[in-house]
Amino acid sequence: MRLLFDFECLGGHTEEHFVSSDTREVECPHCHKPSHRIQSPIRSALDPISGDFKKATGKWMRNRDQKLKQERKANAE
Repeated sequence: MRLLFDFECLGGHTEEHFVSSDTREVECPHCHKPSHRIQSPIRSALDPISGDFKKATGKWMRNRDQKLKQERKANAE
């Protein structure tokens, strides 16, 4: 079975490749140097409550306002 892994060469190029899970090295398509498999970055979510991330906070506030409007409307009926 082939999986998607990240590989980085000594020239600093990082590429994704579909390879078998036991493959540790591939050739860099840019500089043809050996590329070694690296650990992929994890997916993370930004904390919208702290205010440190303006876009995440803005999205959280819009969603919250929308939910409050829906609740008020439902309670008014």
